[in-house]
Amino acid sequence: MKEILSHAEERMKKSITALAEEFAAVRAGRANPAVLDKIRVDYYGTPTAINQLAAVSVSEARVLTIQPWDMSVCHAIEKAIQTSDIGINPQSDGKVIRLTFPQLTEERRRDLVKDISKMAEECKIAVRNIRRDAMDKLKAMKKNSELTEDDLKQAEKKTQDLTDKFCKEVDGIFEMKQKEIMEI
Repeated sequence: MKEILSHAEERMKKSITALAEEFAAVRAGRANPAVLDKIRVDYYGTPTAINQLAAVSVSEARVLTIQPWDMSVCHAIEKAIQTSDIGINPQSDGKVIRLTFPQLTEERRRDLVKDISKMAEECKIAVRNIRRDAMDKLKAMKKNSELTEDDLKQAEKKTQDLTDKFCKEVDGIFEMKQKEIMEI
């Protein structure tokens, strides 16, 4: 019983972590190196993350600076950013690449909030699916006489408490990101 609950809690934590990573990649008008995390550059035939090829830093509030360690990869990084879906055109002087994030319009902010709302809801659904899996396993244990009725009720309550805790955490992360997007 305890291993089922701890396994469910571990899976719920992973869902929250995945949501936080998705939120970090959402462009909110500020320069954020996390927007580059999903972009891969063809470096000698190997898809490689930009942060493994260059120093990525925030030079101003809305400017991201990418300084490759190997200057021969500068053009490849530029090309990878242009073909990605982040929607920012890189400016390069051959040594340093700059990404200037435009100010968000009110309409774009609302769209971003809708997008992160969907992400948060998908995370809650994942958490609830984990709860359902745990409940099914607990009921199977009860059916096989591995648990008593009282133990089952207690385990179901603990599982529900875990679910409520993680759903509240999702709401908190969502509200923080929403506030960040709308205040810029």
